[in-house]
Amino acid sequence: MTNSATTDHAAQSPVWTAHRLVLKIGSTLLVDQTTGLVRRVWLDGLVEDISAARRRGQEVAVVTSGAVALGRRALGLGKQRLKLGEKQAAAAAGQIALVQAWQESLTAHGIAAAQVLLTLDDSENRRRYLNARNTFETLFRLGAVPVINENDTVATEELRFGDNDRLAARVAEMIAAEALVLFSDIDGLYTADPHIDETAVFVPEVRVLTSEIDAMAGTSASSYGSGGMVTKLRAARICMNASCRMAIASGHPLRPVQALNAGGRCTWFMPETERHPARKRWIGGALRAGGTLTVDDGAVIALRNGSSLLPSGVVALEGNFKAGETVLVCNRAGVVVARGLVAYAAHEAARILGRHTSEIATVLGYRGREELIHRDDLVLAPAREG
Repeated sequence: MTNSATTDHAAQSPVWTAHRLVLKIGSTLLVDQTTGLVRRVWLDGLVEDISAARRRGQEVAVVTSGAVALGRRALGLGKQRLKLGEKQAAAAAGQIALVQAWQESLTAHGIAAAQVLLTLDDSENRRRYLNARNTFETLFRLGAVPVINENDTVATEELRFGDNDRLAARVAEMIAAEALVLFSDIDGLYTADPHIDETAVFVPEVRVLTSEIDAMAGTSASSYGSGGMVTKLRAARICMNASCRMAIASGHPLRPVQALNAGGRCTWFMPETERHPARKRWIGGALRAGGTLTVDDGAVIALRNGSSLLPSGVVALEGNFKAGETVLVCNRAGVVVARGLVAYAAHEAARILGRHTSEIATVLGYRGREELIHRDDLVLAPAREG
């Protein structure tokens, strides 16, 4: 983390230099909170930014909130807290108005809009993930701008992203974007909530997500305004693991991307790791884990040195995972050190914990994999300090 504000202008901006860029738009920016209608003047300004980026040769994808907010008005639901069924109905009604607004604005600039609705399973299931990625690649090749939202109409509470910050990060990881910008009603990360703490200090750049950084977000998903800083830091973790730069920036300017390129204030999350192969980016970005393996100190060192995870280094497990599922690997203190695709189902893994590889065939009755997680199926967690 540095203490100097970002002063680079367009030529040095990660937004300007990214070949592939993801923009996430918060609901409060896109939908007027009084009328419940799309803020068309603001949207047209953003689309002008998108058009300018495309003229520079950039490929742009948009993750947009606003369907539920627009659906409230369409169905006369008011501002009360919605039950799951009501929220799904509002999303169904509002998504039509949302994508229509995007289509009209993009078409006015000669750009084809392509609606993409995703569920959590589209990013966690490898086959569906690859299919979604191929769709994005085809849309970019054909010159379209993907307009993406979570499919709230069919997503259940257990199988949903729950926030478009993490959805945007997962999309950025999926399409190998170089930069993601989360536009919201706050211009970046502060040491405390600036709405209630006048001593809060702006943080211009983060290179390591420490416990100190996590504490700055507060404990509530609603802290720091409507979108929540907690979810934005979760998104940053996904992006940094995928070697994608991420910014939290104010979306209030009528040309928000232009303002950012001109040196507008924001917080950049800058990964220091090299980009993983696509398969490892998928593993590292998974939001849902089937279980947890706790390992001893020797196993942690071995993993850091590039080894596979052997049964002998595992001291405990939790969860009823299947073979091939993503699991977390934690040290004895409970800190996640890696995640990977486990070679054995939980009931089999439990039988060989702490065993040497030469004992696996005797214990299980068949000769299985020597590793619980092969190094090719394992991604180390980003380093944490503090």
